[in-house]
Amino acid sequence: MSRSLSKFLQIAIPLGLGVFLIWYIYQSFTPQQLEETKKYFADANYGFVLLSVAFSVLSHLSRSYRWSFMLEPLGYKTKLANNFMAISVAYLMNIFIPKSGEVSRGIILDKYEGVPFQKGFGTIISERVVDLIFLLFFTVLALAIKFDVLYEYVIQSIPPSLLYIIIFGIVLVGISIPLYIKFSKSNINKKLKNFIIGLKEGVFSILKMKKKGAFLFHTFVIWGLYLLSFYTALHALPETANIPFGTIIITFVVGSFTFAFTNSGFGTYPAAVAGILTVFGVAKTVGVAFGWIVWISNITSIVFFGVLSLVLLPLYNSKRVKL
Repeated sequence: MSRSLSKFLQIAIPLGLGVFLIWYIYQSFTPQQLEETKKYFADANYGFVLLSVAFSVLSHLSRSYRWSFMLEPLGYKTKLANNFMAISVAYLMNIFIPKSGEVSRGIILDKYEGVPFQKGFGTIISERVVDLIFLLFFTVLALAIKFDVLYEYVIQSIPPSLLYIIIFGIVLVGISIPLYIKFSKSNINKKLKNFIIGLKEGVFSILKMKKKGAFLFHTFVIWGLYLLSFYTALHALPETANIPFGTIIITFVVGSFTFAFTNSGFGTYPAAVAGILTVFGVAKTVGVAFGWIVWISNITSIVFFGVLSLVLLPLYNSKRVKL
C-alpha cells in the first residue's frame, strides 16, 4: 500500500464511520422523534453549556502549565502562552487529521521555543501515558459502580454463543500480541516495539521529574475539570440534570473513548453517549441531543482557540522565531 493511500485511508475511514453513524441514527428516527430532538436543542440551557466549555478551556490551560514540568528537566523553560497555543493547534489538527495533533505540538515547540522535535514529542508521549492511566482508572471505576446493570444489558442484548466467541477472541488476541511482539521480525513489530519502549521511557521520565507533586496535582486538576465540564453540560437539559453519579462516570468514560475512533469523536460521540444513556433509561432523543450539544460546543471552542492560536503564534513570537 502506498504511503499516500495509507494517509488517505487514515482520514477517510474515521470520517466515513462518523458520517455513517450520523445517517444510521437519524434514519431510524420517526418524524416525531426528529421534532423532539430539535426541541431539546431549542430548549437547552446554553448558560450551562458555556460554563462547561469554560471548564474545558481551563483544563487545556492546566495541561499547558503541566507540560512545562516535563520540559524543564530537558533544559527548556517555555512560555505558557506558547504551550497553550501549541495544544490549541493540536486539538484543531486532530479534528481534520486524527493523531496529527501530537506531531503539530512538537513542531510548534521546535519552531517557537527551540525545543528539538524529538525531545518535545517524547514529552507528549509521556503525557499521553499518564492520561491513559487516568482514563483506565475511570473505566474501572465505572465498571465497578454499574457492573450489574451493564452485565444484565450484555446478557440480554448479545446471544450467549456470540458472547463466548467475543470472550474467546479477546483472550486469543491477549495471548497473540505478546507472542507477536516477542518473535515477529516484521517492520510493524519493530514500530510496535519502539512505541512500547517510548511508553516505558515516558513513564520513567515522569518518575525522574523534579516537580512530580505539581505534575500529579495538575493531572488531577485536568481530569477533574474534564469531569466537571461534562457534569455541568448535563444540566443543560432537565432530562439529564439528575442522572446518578455512576451513570455520569460511565457515560463520561464511553464518550472519552470515542475520540480515538473518528475525527475528535465526529459522529461517534453523540452515538455512544446516546447509546449508554439509553441503557440507563434516558430517552434516545434526549441522549442524541445532549451528545451533539456537548460535542458541537467543545468543537466550536477548539476551532476558535485553534485558529486564533495559528494567527497569534507568529505575532507573539515575532522577535523570537528561529532564523
